[in-house]
Formats: sequence, C-alpha cells, structure tokens
Amino acid sequence: MALGPLQGVRVVEFAGLGPGPFCGMLMADLGADVVRIDRRGARGGLIGALGATSLLDRGKRSIALDLKDDDDLQVVRALVQRTDVLLEGFRPGVMERLGLGPDELLALNPALVYGRMTGWGQTGPLASSAGHDIGYIGLSGALGATGRPDERPAPPMNLLGDFGGGGVFLALGALAALVHARATGEGQVVDAAIVDGTAVLTTMIHGMLASGSWIDRRGRNLLDTGAPFYDVYRCADGQFVAVGALEEQFYAALLDGLGLAGDESLPDRTDPRQWAALRERFTEVFAGRTRAEWWAVFEGTDACVAPVWSLLEATSDGHNTARGVFVEVDGTLQPNAAPRFSATPGAVGSVPWVGQHDLEIRAELHL
Repeated sequence: MALGPLQGVRVVEFAGLGPGPFCGMLMADLGADVVRIDRRGARGGLIGALGATSLLDRGKRSIALDLKDDDDLQVVRALVQRTDVLLEGFRPGVMERLGLGPDELLALNPALVYGRMTGWGQTGPLASSAGHDIGYIGLSGALGATGRPDERPAPPMNLLGDFGGGGVFLALGALAALVHARATGEGQVVDAAIVDGTAVLTTMIHGMLASGSWIDRRGRNLLDTGAPFYDVYRCADGQFVAVGALEEQFYAALLDGLGLAGDESLPDRTDPRQWAALRERFTEVFAGRTRAEWWAVFEGTDACVAPVWSLLEATSDGHNTARGVFVEVDGTLQPNAAPRFSATPGAVGSVPWVGQHDLEIRAELHL
C-alpha cells in the first residue's frame, strides 16, 4: 500500500494543543514520519491533555523528554539534524530560552523548516499575550460577521481559527518552505498566526465589501443567513435542513420541491426588502414535514438542500459512507485522511502512547 505523498518527509513536533498537533496530524495522514516530543511524565496515558480523545496525534511516533535536561536536549538536537520540518506552538521566546530557537537549530540544520504556530504571531503588541480561538477570530473580524442580526455572534467551535486559520495554514507554509528548502538547501522560519490565517479566509468577503455587494452588518448578506434561500430551516420533528439555492436554476429546483413552483404570490427573491416575507413562507412550508421527509424529496436534486446532521449522524450518512469520509481505527470512528490522491493515498494511523517509541527513536539516532 502507498504511504502517502509525504513519504520520506521527517517532522518533529513539540507537544501542544489544537492547531499545532492538527498540522502534524495532516502531515502524518499524508505519509510524513512525525515524531512528537512529549513531556516526560505526562498524565493520561495517551498523548496530550485531551487524553483518549486526542485523535490529532494519530499516525505519529512519541518520544518523552525533559527539555530542561541537558541529555534530553541533546536528543532533540540529534533529531533536528535529520529533520525536514519542526513544529512548535509555544509563546514567542520560549524555544529561545530552551536553547532551541531558530538561530541555534538552523545552525545545526541549514535546510530546516522551522514552523511556529501562535495565535497572535511572533510580532505585534499582542504577541506575548495569552489567547484562544474565540479571541483570534474576534480580532480578525470573522466572528463579528458570523450569526444572525438579532443574536450574539456564534463561534463555530474552534474550527475557523485554530484549525482553518491556524493548523491548515501552518501545514501550507511548512510544505511551501520545504519545497524551497529542497530546491535551494535554505531553510527558514514559518510564522503562522491564527489571526493572520483567519483574516485570509475572509478575503472573498472583503472583496465583496469593496465592491458594495456586502454590508458590514451581521446576518444581512447573501451568505450569512441574510438571504432566505441560503439559510437553515426547522422541520416538523424539530430537526433542520440547510438550504443554499443561490443560482436561478437551483432556486427553481428548490421551489419545485417545496411545491411553490409557479406561485405568483411568492415574494421576489431578488429584492432584499422582500426577504423577510419570503423567509416566512419557507419557514411555514419546511415546518410541514420532518427532516427525513424533506431529504427524501431533495436528495440527489439540484435544489442544494441537505439535512443538518449531528456529528454522530454524519458518520452514517449514505454519501459519507460511500466515499469513506469516516474510518474506524483502533475501535474509534473518525474522519478519514484528506484530500484524496490517485497515486499516493494517505492513511489514518494509530494514536501512540506517551513515550511509546523512545527506544526505537533513540536507536535510529544511535543514542
């Protein structure tokens, strides 16, 4: 079986939470050899403070070290000398105080890609401050644009900041820098800040703001539940369906499924002043059937209607099952590796125990 497009890439990841481990997971899923440096004596059996739920550590190898111990620091340096990418998520200055900053490690390995994951970045007034996803997406403007006009902004868990604006951008930056390093022999620092990446995710919306096709008010626009044909509706059983019938032909299919095709009393969808009245009509119609009944009507059509599954319900959806979107590994059902590759498919590995690979890794380093 192919081992993924990153086979042969060596990664060292310093233990952390959230976006850094997620970046390491993405690289491990795609075949990289990711060695995670865990804190010796860490509790919980499995890697990370999240214990058995830490699927972000799947496919990695673990070595447990004390970064305040000189002998263990030598293990780190030996690892770095044979590593392509280093991932760390400490506050600015922590790695430097350990003697493991970019200057020291790039001197050992000039081609090293030194990936740094923070919320605020390595520079700026907030660089040394604590933070979490909700604050990063708040500062970037993304949180303020999310939700309905008469409600508080709703954080989309920590998917938008930590994982979308953080871990994915760190992986992109690390791999881009790796391409450069392999072409030139020159490594570099990748400063991946969640606030930066989240801001980039809003680029299209900023373009719409500049063109006048978006207003800077939450829940009043085409894609933020302002439009009644791009919204979520409650069904007769209290469950929900998602509607995204933006284009004319998709909107026509929506009306057909709702039994509203040809209804001349229907408010004009092209006039935002009539959106409230149109939403009322849709709300009334969708409330007349259960989610399952509506899915029986719309599944496979171009109406752009889909059921709103719970996390567990999504794992048994017919389309997800057919594509293998979720996979069971070691008795745990979880998202499969993505994206898909025709020649070098990735794969989901097991979650290691803290220090599980100590002897194996030390033997490889001749220590």
